Amino acid sequence: MVYLSMEVLQEAMRRGRNIRNIAVIAHVDHGKTTLTDSLLARAGVISATQAGTKRATDTLKAEQEKGITIKSTAISLYYDLGTQDLKQLGPDGSEGSGFLINLVDSPGHVDFSPEVTAALRIVDGAMVVVDCVSGVSVQTETVLRQALCERIKPVLMMNKLDRAIFEKGLSPEEIYCSLRSVVENVNALIGTYSEEDSPMGDIMMDPSKGNVAFGSGLHGWGFNLRQFAHLYAAKFSIKEDKLMNRLWGENYYNPKTRQWTTEMTEGSVRGFNQFILEPLIKILKTATDCEKVKTNELLGKMGYHLTSNDLELEGKEFMRAAMKTWLPAADAMLEMIVMHLPSPVTAQTYRTEMLYEGPLDDEAAVAMKACDPSGPLMMYIAKMVPSPEKGRFYAVGRVFSGTVHPGQKVRIMGPDYDPTMQKKRDLYIQTIPRTVIMMGGSVQGVDEAPCGNIVGLVGVDKVLQKTGTISTFEHAHNLKVLKFSVSPVVRVAVDVVNPQDLAKLVEGLRRLNKAEPLVQVTNEAGQHIVAGAGELHLEIILQDLEETYAGVPIKKSDPVVKYCETVTRESDRVCLAKSANKLNRLYMVASPLPEGLSEELERNELSQDLKERSRYLADTYRFDIMRHARFGVLVPTPVVQTC
Repeated sequence: MVYLSMEVLQEAMRRGRNIRNIAVIAHVDHGKTTLTDSLLARAGVISATQAGTKRATDTLKAEQEKGITIKSTAISLYYDLGTQDLKQLGPDGSEGSGFLINLVDSPGHVDFSPEVTAALRIVDGAMVVVDCVSGVSVQTETVLRQALCERIKPVLMMNKLDRAIFEKGLSPEEIYCSLRSVVENVNALIGTYSEEDSPMGDIMMDPSKGNVAFGSGLHGWGFNLRQFAHLYAAKFSIKEDKLMNRLWGENYYNPKTRQWTTEMTEGSVRGFNQFILEPLIKILKTATDCEKVKTNELLGKMGYHLTSNDLELEGKEFMRAAMKTWLPAADAMLEMIVMHLPSPVTAQTYRTEMLYEGPLDDEAAVAMKACDPSGPLMMYIAKMVPSPEKGRFYAVGRVFSGTVHPGQKVRIMGPDYDPTMQKKRDLYIQTIPRTVIMMGGSVQGVDEAPCGNIVGLVGVDKVLQKTGTISTFEHAHNLKVLKFSVSPVVRVAVDVVNPQDLAKLVEGLRRLNKAEPLVQVTNEAGQHIVAGAGELHLEIILQDLEETYAGVPIKKSDPVVKYCETVTRESDRVCLAKSANKLNRLYMVASPLPEGLSEELERNELSQDLKERSRYLADTYRFDIMRHARFGVLVPTPVVQTC
């Protein structure tokens, strides 16, 4: 794996079956970014000694200071798969051994979950990271549910295995039970939120299938069962696939009789414990104790040898070097990503119907399903990323069909665009000045980006607010807007310290509103109001407003939470009101809206024609036509509470 040159990059972008678009998702502090470091080190983006501690995809100052990921960061990596592994590829097949991995490292804190939502729209697979000691947490469930709703196929990485060994001092059997519990909990979530007869196929986590890996992101080592099966296959004269099944679950080996059984018997040990955990713990403890000669001898028995530079290291650095020589985390993760996550060619066959708002037999939908680089351009812009040019943004998104290139004349459609309306609104015609791919904190220009790739556009930010669809097809419909799992409920009022800076504040608020997927900026009674998902979210965005977008000192109010009253059940009596002249009577009953109707109202999708609307409500939501002929919605009453 080497850092991408322009020639290699452009060629890799054209081979759709060899592209993997993936997001790394997890609960906060479960180790997404440290694991991503291992992948970047393997690509030559950072040095191997920095992996696990540099947090290279945390490019913002606030991310480095707080030690958490705040923004989703995309980067492209190139990986050569071994000949033996190429034979194991599923229905995707391959177009050569080189694979382009478009990786998006996403936040884990609930306040920044809109960044996860945006990341999941532009990928096809997700690596779910779980701390094997803490287990499945609240945000793990949230991000996994979001992924499954977008038909994103998951794989599982169980991180911080070193904690179970050293910090908790667990026995091999206790470690196995802890790992099994994580797998079972993840599968329970998948069973709850995935579709029946899912078009993604079997997406349950099973280490014996190879879609689960284990390791330590901090120390840069990791493995999956296939690596150990390959190591032991010759010794047992057994095929790797068959041995993988015996290295997980209720499979026990008796070294005296050299027999496998499915039940615990005298002298037998669980296969996972005997052939994986025990050798792993032995080498880990030997290396941690800095027994260099013995460590090198143990590794030598498996065909690995430490370099003279490695042998000069001391303490944890020696342990890390030894483990990365034997079980580099990047190899385990990349093999799992390539072999068990779909290419755009495969994923778009089942994702198109979830994404496209128009008829599935029109030219755009057909091209999206086929991932056709020669079809009409269909691209979804998921987020705006600030560029070095002050006040400007890269429009980052995914090309679903066609090819985007500089000089191309395109139709830029905002969320309110409706092709069926005679008067088109939220539609702009523009030429694309430049195309780039995102490389962490920097960008790299490209001549073109065929479908299946994640790309940034320069120069379209002036007409797009946050998200939108870009196409060359005159009759194209929008791709569905992002649906966030949180709402901007915490609000603050902002103002300038110096009145002469008011114009800069207004412009800064405009830029902030464009850059943040969830932020709402409003003007109420002469006050500038900024609303975010939580107090931490507000703290970060107000810091960005002051230091980056406005560049002037600001003052802010205490955060407040806006609660709204609503109707929870149908009223038990009919309310009556009379007009002043007693000639008119108004009867009213209040009841909750059926599930799904409020979303249609928010999207302004209900017909304004009375008869058409009444018939739709009766057919879809079983409304009584006579009773609901005059259908209305109660406006929520706001209740504001100071945080």
